Amino acid sequence: MLQLSDLMLFGLASFGLVISPGPNMIYLISRSIVQGRKAGMISLVGVISGFLFHIIMVSFGLTIILLKVPYAYMVLKSLGVGYLLYLAYQAIKPNSKSIFETRTDLKQDGPLKLFSIGLFTNVLNPKVAVFYLSFFPQFIKPERGEVLIQSLQLGLTQMIISFIVNFIIVLTSAKMAAWFSLQPVWLRVQKWFMASVLTFLAVKMAFEKSK
Repeated sequence: MLQLSDLMLFGLASFGLVISPGPNMIYLISRSIVQGRKAGMISLVGVISGFLFHIIMVSFGLTIILLKVPYAYMVLKSLGVGYLLYLAYQAIKPNSKSIFETRTDLKQDGPLKLFSIGLFTNVLNPKVAVFYLSFFPQFIKPERGEVLIQSLQLGLTQMIISFIVNFIIVLTSAKMAAWFSLQPVWLRVQKWFMASVLTFLAVKMAFEKSK
């Protein structure tokens, strides 16, 4: 089983992933604004189902990699640090998108299509797979038990955090988008806050001792 401190740190990293601009977030906000909260919620269920797909695939893969391939942990750790720094740069680079910049050209879709689009938007999102593959090994410790169980525990934690954050944003997306459009300075604050969190995690991860 994982320690509470490890779960809290992983939760912070998961929060950084959720608030960073990406296909899932932009689609959910756009769909909620264009078609309403109900459509946003159905789309969110599809997105969360996509997380489950990635978790299962990566969990079984890491179980093999970490136990069979020497030095795999250091390689994946380096990927994790680099990926965090990449996300931090993406947040503050010139002309970077905010999570509240949305699409308005979406057509009205039925429940099944809303779910399917949400599902495949996530399943085909490489950012999710990279996050799991590069971050899970930072917190998995084979000496504490089954690698697969620890991996699934991390995945469930990330899913819960993603659902809660996205649920709140879907409910408030229209009001939040309108407010941020009138307060552009807070968009910059949001971007720099996100970049700071991601950079902090990258530095902490880089100086952590290997297993």
